[in-house]
Amino acid sequence: MRRNQVKGVFDCCPDSFVIFKRIKNYYFIHSVDWKECPQIIKKEQLEEMEYLLNKEMGFLEGYLRRRSSSYNIQMIRNDSK
Repeated sequence: MRRNQVKGVFDCCPDSFVIFKRIKNYYFIHSVDWKECPQIIKKEQLEEMEYLLNKEMGFLEGYLRRRSSSYNIQMIRNDSK
């Protein structure tokens, strides 16, 4: 892995690798190495992957404050309970 990159694996497609890149104070999905995945991954699922990684890495505040933030506020509220 290059500097400021993280490789992630998620339950929805455990054989696929998601590469995240860091920009300033959050990570975003840079690329995905899709393997055999039985389902179509939707934009909302990709956003959830970004949310989960940023939360785990301690960059959630920066991720939520980014300009293009379109993450579902309801999901964030549910997560904080």
